[in-house]
Amino acid sequence: MEKSGRFLFWSKAFFYLAGLFVVSVAVQVFLAGFAIFIDPVKWQTHVIFVRVIEFLPIIMLVISFMGKLPTILRWLSLGLFVLIMLMYATAHIPNAGAFHPVIALIMFWLSTVVVQKAWQTAYKK
Repeated sequence: MEKSGRFLFWSKAFFYLAGLFVVSVAVQVFLAGFAIFIDPVKWQTHVIFVRVIEFLPIIMLVISFMGKLPTILRWLSLGLFVLIMLMYATAHIPNAGAFHPVIALIMFWLSTVVVQKAWQTAYKK
């Protein structure tokens, strides 16, 4: 289906937000590693940064409706938000912390899948 006008705008906006989310996940992992291996005082930066990015998948979900994007991108956006909520849970449930980096890996992988699918939607004809 050929996209034009506002639908093309929202498709591209979704793609760029998805890319921003991938980079944000990588930065978040870097901040965690920095706090663990270099300076524990910086742990607060890791905690605060998630507050900046945690709603990106919800914004992406809303945009997916505005741009009439494929249903799979809606589900994947929701899935990314669920993973963020699971990350929050593992940080606050005793003995669940070992799942935290595993979920981060899954989130990074899934967010790259979202970027690929978003690129195909926004830029492939």
